[in-house]
Formats: sequence, C-alpha cells, structure tokens
Amino acid sequence: AKDYELRQYETAKWVSTVIRGETQKEAMRQGFWKLFHYIQGKNEKEVKIDMTVPVTCLVKSGCTDFKISFFVPFEHQDCPPQPTDSDVFIEDRKAAALFVRSFGGFASPEKYEEEANALARTLRNRGQPFHEDFFYTAGYDSPFKLFNRHNEVWYFKI
Repeated sequence: AKDYELRQYETAKWVSTVIRGETQKEAMRQGFWKLFHYIQGKNEKEVKIDMTVPVTCLVKSGCTDFKISFFVPFEHQDCPPQPTDSDVFIEDRKAAALFVRSFGGFASPEKYEEEANALARTLRNRGQPFHEDFFYTAGYDSPFKLFNRHNEVWYFKI
C-alpha cells in the first residue's frame, strides 16, 4: 500500500529499559542515556558497542510506562554483554509481521501519535487485523541531522 508497508522481522535481541511515570519525551531522553551508557561500556564485559538504529519506544494506550530500546548489533546478537545497570536488560523479540508507516521531519510524541492514529485508521478501513492497544515509535536519525529525517510507527499484525 502507498501509505504503509508490511514487514517481516526476524527474532532478534534488543537492549531495553523501561521508564515509568514520565512524559514520553522525558522517558525517551532518560531511556536513551541509560542505553547509551550501556553501549559505551557500562556492561559486564566493559566493551563499547556500535550505536544502531532504530531507537524504538513502546507506547501503550493509557499507560505512562515507556520501553526504550536499541537494536543489538549483529556481531553481538548471539551473546550480548549483560548490562550492569539493573534498569537495563536484554530483550528477545520474537519474529513478527509489522505494519509500518514512515514519515519525515523531527518527530514529537504528538506527531508519533498522529501518525499511529492515521495508520490505525487505514488498517481498520482495509480490514487488516492488528494489535490496537500498543504501537512502537522508531527513530533513525541523530538529533543533529536536520534534513531527510526518517521516522516510523509500527503496529503488530495479528
């Protein structure tokens, strides 16, 4: 479809943290730095790990807990170093089919919500079954990149 795509993701490990009771914007800030410290060597092997994209954020309807995640690079997928921060954990995400809507610009929580709502409307109109109670935001760019930015919202196909 021209306004979304269906992607198949394989099973993979992500490094994640959950920030509770903050705004999404503040949760993203706090979560990013916790995960950034992990890849900078705050892990049991004290190894630096390459930064990957996207940075994802799990958004659940009516909930102020946000799970922020970095994809674990392929060379560490089999055995990622364990985090030393008790708020950071390695997560196994199962293979899944995702409906993805892409958009440009600087993405605010409000913009992500607007794009997720537009994707949900489209999927409902096309009779596509999906998990409606949560979605992921996915950001691909450094805050210093000004042009041609890439952002996504993801819904899991049922």
